[in-house]
Amino acid sequence: MRYLVTGATGYIGGRLAPRLLGRGPEPDLVPDTSAGPVHVRCLVRNPDKLADVPWAAEAEIVQGDLLDPDSVRAACEDVDVVYFLVHSLSDSDFAATDRRAALILGEAARAAGVRRIVYLGGLHPDTPSGGLSAHLASRVEVGETLLRSGVPTVVLQAAVILGSGSASFEMLRYLTERLPLMITPRWVRNRIQPIAVRDVLRYLIRVAEIDAPDAELNRTFDIGGPEILTYYDMMQRYARVAGLPRRRVVPVPVLTPSLSAHWINIVTPVPKSIATPLIESLVHEVVCTEDDIERWVPDPPEGLISYDRAVELALSRITDGEVETRWSGATVENVPSDPLPSDPDWAGGDVYLDEREQPCNATPERLWTVIEGIGGERGWYSFPLAWSVRGWMDRAVGGVGLSRGRRDPHDLRTGDALDWWRVERMIEPGGPRPAGSDCGPEEGLLRLRAEMKVPGRAWLEMSVRPRPGGSVYHQRAVFIPHGLAGYLYWWSVAPFHGIVFGGMVRNITRTAERDDDGGPAPASRRPGWLRSRPQRDRAA
Repeated sequence: MRYLVTGATGYIGGRLAPRLLGRGPEPDLVPDTSAGPVHVRCLVRNPDKLADVPWAAEAEIVQGDLLDPDSVRAACEDVDVVYFLVHSLSDSDFAATDRRAALILGEAARAAGVRRIVYLGGLHPDTPSGGLSAHLASRVEVGETLLRSGVPTVVLQAAVILGSGSASFEMLRYLTERLPLMITPRWVRNRIQPIAVRDVLRYLIRVAEIDAPDAELNRTFDIGGPEILTYYDMMQRYARVAGLPRRRVVPVPVLTPSLSAHWINIVTPVPKSIATPLIESLVHEVVCTEDDIERWVPDPPEGLISYDRAVELALSRITDGEVETRWSGATVENVPSDPLPSDPDWAGGDVYLDEREQPCNATPERLWTVIEGIGGERGWYSFPLAWSVRGWMDRAVGGVGLSRGRRDPHDLRTGDALDWWRVERMIEPGGPRPAGSDCGPEEGLLRLRAEMKVPGRAWLEMSVRPRPGGSVYHQRAVFIPHGLAGYLYWWSVAPFHGIVFGGMVRNITRTAERDDDGGPAPASRRPGWLRSRPQRDRAA
């Protein structure tokens, strides 16, 4: 079986691809290989974002864009099943973008003779499209477009997906943990049928393998967990599973979805651009109206995963730092990924720099361990109050702020979200060098691109190189202003750079020297299911 996975850098696609390759932690979530070997192709705009995932070498990673017909046609060649796992949550013109992507993919799949398309959409009530939120209506439209493509299409419709790192779970988690008393909108009493991410992945894998007449499978299927709850129930049961006191909830009729999204933007790591469509979907009751999927994909012997068990699994992965993918892994819309001024494609413009360097007595490996572990709970090694205030300012205007944290407390990958930054490039000392890199074989580079609200474009580079008896730490902040506001912004914050950036240089090198005991640097901790040890029932 030959699969094409779109959205492989996202939350669901980033979990589906390794399981199709047999690299997931669950022994039962693997494709049926009785019909032949499995080949997985991932279509991504930026292949660098998958360069560091542990399964990258086993997949065919091709560069392309779902809005580019030529690259989509090439990706669909010699493919049996296409997974459409892309949704433009925060793009201002998301409906038109997703509609065009679905049309292009459907035409390319039909021309290539693809056997089946699988799309993960949103569960919604049976109401005219005008009565749905814009994002739910767009998901319905994408499903209908693919069903009309001429390629047999399975549209799976799910409500809240429960799993470590999902936007829905993070919103539920932080609201419940941080607010023992909540004033909530009326929609917290609406009924919801949540589903564990493991069950979603099982459906995605199994529906691709169904051998049935095309006419019987060219349709939508509702998928949900074994329980129907309200959001109020979900918060109270989360609190119970997490060992928290019962939450006090006071529903009021005046909190609109927009006001709720602003509140969630402040209280949780989920920014307003993501919270708005999530809340708009909860305004409707999202409960399965049919269970036809059971005919084709029977429940496992132990049954579907209960709500409490899904929460337990997710919390255990978070506690152990073994979160595979996060909602924040998808690139924030409208943030330019233009080249850094030092890149060969740079064509000029005003550039402001803050560049610093300091020798370090620690080994390059030890210094790199400190650099790779920056951000999240460890912070940024200087003036914590300044970083916190800047993060709160960003959140207040709808930005991502510092609350996204890290996917993993020890490891970074290209494409990871790191507080308000995005890992644009990471080259480990002694690791492989990408084409065109000027890093020496023992040098390391971490380049971060800012995704905060700022009148311009900003990067932060941290690099390490060896020297006799130790290493050298080099740090460079780059800012390209946009308009007068950009210039005013740079000169308003420049007086603080000595404290912030100078403090980073001193404290990063001191930390590396303090921790350096002369031995090899500790190995970065990988998720447990990637190490050689017995597998545990921990996937969520």
